[in-house]
Formats: sequence, C-alpha cells, structure tokens
Amino acid sequence: MNVALLSQLRDDLARAQYSLNGLAALWGATAEGARRRGVFAPARRVLAGRDQSPLVTLGRLFLLGEAVSTEALDAALPALGSAGASELGLVASDGDARLRAALSLNPVALVGEAAERAAERAAERGGSAEWWILSDLDDELRGGPARPDHVMGVGGATRTLIAQLPSVAGGSALDLGTGCGIVAMHLAELGAERVVATDISERALTLAAANAELNGFAGSIEFRQGNLFEPVAGEAFSLVVSNPPFVITPRSEDEGARYDYRDGGMTGDELAATVVRTAPSHLAPAGALVCLANWETEWGGRGLERVRGWILDAADRSGYALDAWVIERDRVDTVQYAETWARDGGARPGQSEFDGMLAAWLDDFGSRHVVSVGLGAIHVRRATFAAGPHAQLASVIHVDQATGALAAQGLGPALSATFAAGIAAERASDAEVLATRWVRADDVREERIHTPGEESPSAIALVVDSPIGRRVAADTLLAAAIGACDGDLTLQQIADALATLLEVDQAAASEALVAGARELAWLGMLAAPGGSAR
Repeated sequence: MNVALLSQLRDDLARAQYSLNGLAALWGATAEGARRRGVFAPARRVLAGRDQSPLVTLGRLFLLGEAVSTEALDAALPALGSAGASELGLVASDGDARLRAALSLNPVALVGEAAERAAERAAERGGSAEWWILSDLDDELRGGPARPDHVMGVGGATRTLIAQLPSVAGGSALDLGTGCGIVAMHLAELGAERVVATDISERALTLAAANAELNGFAGSIEFRQGNLFEPVAGEAFSLVVSNPPFVITPRSEDEGARYDYRDGGMTGDELAATVVRTAPSHLAPAGALVCLANWETEWGGRGLERVRGWILDAADRSGYALDAWVIERDRVDTVQYAETWARDGGARPGQSEFDGMLAAWLDDFGSRHVVSVGLGAIHVRRATFAAGPHAQLASVIHVDQATGALAAQGLGPALSATFAAGIAAERASDAEVLATRWVRADDVREERIHTPGEESPSAIALVVDSPIGRRVAADTLLAAAIGACDGDLTLQQIADALATLLEVDQAAASEALVAGARELAWLGMLAAPGGSAR
C-alpha cells in the first residue's frame, strides 16, 4: 500500500479522534457495547440526531455499515480525501454516487503487557495507546459470504492469544500466520529486537504491512510469504507465536470455498499438529512456543493425550527436552463445532447450503470416529539442559482442562510464573519438594461449607483467580498446610507439625502434601522462593 497515503490517513484519524474513547463519547457506552456485539441500531439512532462531523462520518462509514457522500468523506479525511481512500481500497462506490466501506477500519485497544507499555509511551511522548486495524469486513457489515482469502480483524481468540504472551524483551520473535498483523505489532511493542511475521496469504501480508505502517511499526517487522515454517527455514527464535488456521474442515468440501484464514488445507487437526511438532526445532535455548489450537477426540480416546503425543514427537524431532502445558479451555461436540463454522462461512440454518456443509462435516468426523473437539492453548518451552536422544524421557508435559475465567490483568506474566512453578515442582524429587519453603499466592482464598450445628466443615475448597480461575477440593491437612506456606517453613516442617496436631501418620502426611504441592503449583496457588506468588 502507498506509504504516503497511509501517513495522511493516520493524521486524519488522529485529528478526528477516531478512537474507542471518542466513539464511546459520541454515541454512549450502551450503544458502543451493542455495536461490538454486531447490533448497530442504538448507535444509528444516536447519530440521527447529531450534526455532521469527521467522527460521525467515519463512524457511520466504517463501523455502522452506512454509505456516505464523497463530500462528507472529503471533509472527514481532509488530507487523504475520498480519492486517496479509494486508492487505498478503503471505500468503493455503491453505484449511487455514495461510498461504502470496502475494508474494516477499527480502533483497537491493546492487550496485556503491551497495553501497559503503550500507555507509558503515550504519556511520555504523546500518541495513543490504541491502534487502527485494517482488515476485511466482518459478517455484520459484509452482507454475504467471506472471500476465500478473507483477512480477519481482531477477534476474541486473537485477544486471548496476545494476553498469554510471555516476555520477549530483547529477544527475537516469530508470528506464524500473522493475518492482519496485530500479534506481530504486540511483539514489537513488547520489545522484541527482531520480529518476523509470516503468512501464506499475500493479501494478509499486504494488510499486515499496512497496519504496521499506519501504527508506527514500519521497519520493526519483517514480513515473509510462505507456508508454515518454510519462510524461516534454519532460523531460531526466542518466542514463536501462532494463531494458525486450525479449524477442522472436511476435505470433501469444494476446495475453492476454503478460507485461508481458518483452514490450513489438511485433514482433521493435522495443521495444528504440524505446528506443534515443528516449532520446537525453531526455538533458541530457553525459547518458547505459544499457540492456539483445536484437537480431535476419538471415540474412547482423550484429545489432551493426543496433543501430548504431538509434543513428544516434537521432542524426538528436535532433540530438545521440552516443558509443555496444554490448556483445554472448552470441549464441544461435533455438531456444535460444525454449526459454528458453517455459520462463519455465511450459511444459515434452513438453507440447503448450511445442511450440505453440516452433513460434510459430520461425515468427515464420522470417518475418523471423532466425537468432540477440544479448544485451547499450547505452551512449550525448550528446556535449558541438553537432552539429545533422551529428549522424550526428559520432557515434562502437563495437560489440563481449565475452563475458569482468565485473569483480567497480567495474564501473560502470571501464566509464565505458574508454568515455571509447575515444571519446577514436577521435576523436583519428593525430598526436594519437602525441603522447599513454598510461598502461597496472595489471592488464594479458602471457602468452607458448614452444616448448621456441626463444628467441622463438610467441605473445604481452595480458590484462586489468577492466572485461571480455579476451585479445588481440599482436606483439613492440605488447607492447613497451604495456610502455613509463607516461605518461613519447609514443607517437611509443616507436614511434621500438622501430623502431630491432627494425629495422623507423619509419612502419610508428607506423601499427601508432596502430591498436593505439585497440584497447587500448576493451579497458580504455590510457588517456590524466588518465584512469583503474585
């Protein structure tokens, strides 16, 4: 895209105060909330009584799907003008001497640690803690099926991925399957010295490069076209991040209707498996992979164990010992899954197209005896010690169903701290776990249920909100032990004291608390000294 025109667009958008705060002030928080859910009537109702202004025109055009006159757009974008907007592909004539949005142009709030850094930068040197993101129009504004090379904007999955990013300051980062480029920009904002963004789609790379230019990241990100890891053959990174086109899609479907942004063209969950199996070979020492994925569960099988197999394969291929944490956030049956993605392609129940797509999906799942699909995140770290041919045996892989709410703030650092604590507890011997002076996380709570008139509780639960909302049943021994974990006493000392107090066998108490400490470390409730107790 034309750099000079993008610079003019950036100046015009800043001048119009085209931002989330500006829009919320324009039509109110209620209408803005409805707009983000794809309901435009409240905002349109407010604007019907407002005088024309650059922000009103831009809101109507890009966010509410309305046509505007050439004169109104010229006034809203005085530097770029309607001619420049047309040249950039932002607008197109609706055939009635008016212009409609041809691309989405959304103000987007930053996520996680990058939001904090951008806010600090904005306070010190001016600028904005928001970005403007170009992408293809979404369902509500498009009015028809998406094009096969559709470039998505910033959805919930992308925000979840960004929020989980660990620190990469000073390292190198790869955004595999960059799409609109927002993950790559977050990596640059987080201080990565080198960011490479790849995609198989030329259209995606064009829009990603435009977004980088529009938001001041020109020269900070290297864009390369190619399939999966082909553009970075032989290279290693401190962090590999990917929200790949992991949607499980029937291969019997017309390939011409395939969507690049969601479907990698492989059978079942093989694309996600390929990413996980290959990425560790591109990790620098102590490097990390964070990716989203979908995985199949066959009849009588466990999808999480399937992912464990991918990681063991990766350790075998790379020769590195790998620490891994697989987090299944949801599990849906095959009918729900098929319905979701048939709708995403623009089909609706009652249409023959929808019924045909649903049948194709169910036939595809049936051919592999798949009964459900897991959705979640995969975190992998290259261990810091040499493993060689024994990489599989030296690897630690923790699989986890965790459907609780994610921490609203500081998710990435909290996940990293919990990951480190879990791995440390897993690799430690029983004697080492008992010799550790564990520290309880600050936000751990204890909840007790009492039957009226009875002194002892009928149930005890330990609860934590970060990094993932958890609730775990505990007995009196474990509850008392975690209450004493303030870093002063070793777990062995705590076990001995409680065994005497509760009149239980000391060896049995120690054994139970070793298992409890390992579990609570993975839940973000315990950390070793020097780790994060948040």
